[in-house]
Amino acid sequence: MAGNSFNYSDIRFADIQMLRYRLHGFDGLSLRQKQYVYCLSQATLYGRDITFDQFGKYNLKIRKTLEAIYTDGAIDHGDKEFAALEEYLMRVWFSNGIYHHYGCDKFVPGFSKEYFRAAMNAVDKSSLPLENGMTVDDLCNELVPVMFDRDVLAKRVNKAPGVDIVATSACNYYDGVTQAEAEEFYRAKKAACGDCAPSFGLNTKLVKTAEGLHEEAWTEGGLYGPAIERITYWLGRASSVAENQKQVDVINKLIEYYRTGDLHVFDEYSILWVEALDGKIDFINGFIEVYGDPLGIKGSWEGIVEYKDEEATKRTRTISENAQWFEDHSPVDARFRKPEVKGVTANVVCAAMLGGDEYPSTAIGINLPNADWIRAQHGSKSVTICNLTDAYNKAAKGNGFYDEFVIDRDTLGLIDKYGDLCDDLHTDLHECLGHGSGRLLPGTDPDALKAYGNTIEEARADLFALYYMADSKMVDLGLLPDRDAYKSQYYTYMMNGLLTQLVRIEPGACIEEAHMRNRALIANWCVAKGDAVRLVDRGGKTFVEILDYDGLRALVAQLLAEVQRIKSEGDYEAARDLVETYAVKVDPEVHAEVLKRYAGLNIAPYKGFINPVLRPVRNGNGEITDIEVDYSEGYVHQMLRYSKEYSTLI
Repeated sequence: MAGNSFNYSDIRFADIQMLRYRLHGFDGLSLRQKQYVYCLSQATLYGRDITFDQFGKYNLKIRKTLEAIYTDGAIDHGDKEFAALEEYLMRVWFSNGIYHHYGCDKFVPGFSKEYFRAAMNAVDKSSLPLENGMTVDDLCNELVPVMFDRDVLAKRVNKAPGVDIVATSACNYYDGVTQAEAEEFYRAKKAACGDCAPSFGLNTKLVKTAEGLHEEAWTEGGLYGPAIERITYWLGRASSVAENQKQVDVINKLIEYYRTGDLHVFDEYSILWVEALDGKIDFINGFIEVYGDPLGIKGSWEGIVEYKDEEATKRTRTISENAQWFEDHSPVDARFRKPEVKGVTANVVCAAMLGGDEYPSTAIGINLPNADWIRAQHGSKSVTICNLTDAYNKAAKGNGFYDEFVIDRDTLGLIDKYGDLCDDLHTDLHECLGHGSGRLLPGTDPDALKAYGNTIEEARADLFALYYMADSKMVDLGLLPDRDAYKSQYYTYMMNGLLTQLVRIEPGACIEEAHMRNRALIANWCVAKGDAVRLVDRGGKTFVEILDYDGLRALVAQLLAEVQRIKSEGDYEAARDLVETYAVKVDPEVHAEVLKRYAGLNIAPYKGFINPVLRPVRNGNGEITDIEVDYSEGYVHQMLRYSKEYSTLI
């Protein structure tokens, strides 16, 4: 796949298109840097089983059972039901379990219960996840309801109003615990600790027994111990080839955290990580994002290895160097702005390896750490992942999407001219400054917004980016070529929030995923509050029409001020009203129309990535002389290999 022959697209199944990404500039790294990337990558891949188990207590058993059937020579691969099982298994791999990676609903097999039972009884029993004394029928009876019954553990993350969102969510973060019990358990912990409290609950499972509530920690000697032991082993190997002492200190502190489970140590690690700025290579490894927990407390395991794109980083460096200007000129109330912006670091990077909750579906921008007090006192790091956005763009060329959904040729011309540039800049502003902007008022609980917190936070960052995209400062700093460029982003953002993201929603369903709710909230609010943007009919098709770009920016400023107030004050009632009014409901007629138009394009609404294979090259003495990059591995082969080489929990 060298040169212009590189094939970005791989297999397509269900609603998913698999892509490859290139490691631009990897050959220019030193041997030591390549070895560092390799060791960090191994640590990243060993977290896969953790994510599967976090996303559902039966996921690992289901995956292993399906793989046993799929690879057994006694099973007829020409059978229609086998083809349905194959697609189901590919979806399980992609979603790290049996729940849709984006919508969180359980996907139901296209093969029958009878076929599944017969296939389980036909395979080599030693390949099945049978516990001591368990028969194949016992395993069948355990798994069949979970897989086939729509009402059993129906949704991985349930945020529906008026229900116990903990008890009705199938994620494996709580056992026998109600929403009220979990909220009170962590409220009491935070109340006893003050404003710089650690992220209580981030790395534990909360369990209720006859003795009461207690936490089981995800540590080297606790839950997920076998996987974490392999992660810490490879982190230790990575420290021996790190670029500098600060990187070594970061790794050693992370290993200490994995061994102790002490969240104060995690905060110490996070501070060291934020302050480790030298070197070309960086990584994320651990229990990080909380979107997979209905309460936004528990961190799903994720990993990514990255290295700087020095040329593209000039763009993000310009943004971070002007962070104080952006904060000072924000349209939010001065009480909610940071008087002094500290430690904002932003880079454009190439991903070298993806793992856990960042694989196969991944973010294109990241801003960490998540603790507000660490951001305020020590700063944050942001990255825009350029080789992933490049792969998305290359794979999407000529697919007809914009031709179908953009209202006229003039607007389409704006998008063709400025779209890729504005998309990258929006991600930069969202991650670099949006998430790091503003401050909580003293005494405000960072988790006060509960189930609505993730949506409000994403809306805040997007609104920040949208507001400044239209500022003349973008042209003054050389980030945009002229004052018309931002209009491309305004149009595609509104089009996405009002129309095209609906292709990811099943007919009759509401919007539940936090990022989708965020976009719907902003777009629907702007339509409701002014005359700057609206939906119109053109020849029987619905389009977004922006009548007043300046007026739309004024609405963005107004909403940004309110969203920041909600976060700064911890106004739960206002957050709930805003989200439930503008971010959840879907117009069924518009939805049906969008689905029909999109189906005619034959485009998969979701994309994911196949990792490159990093392979050490050794001389006759066994010494590593290079790290070779191989892009030829296919999706199915990679998933089966990962299950063989990196499984530790089953």
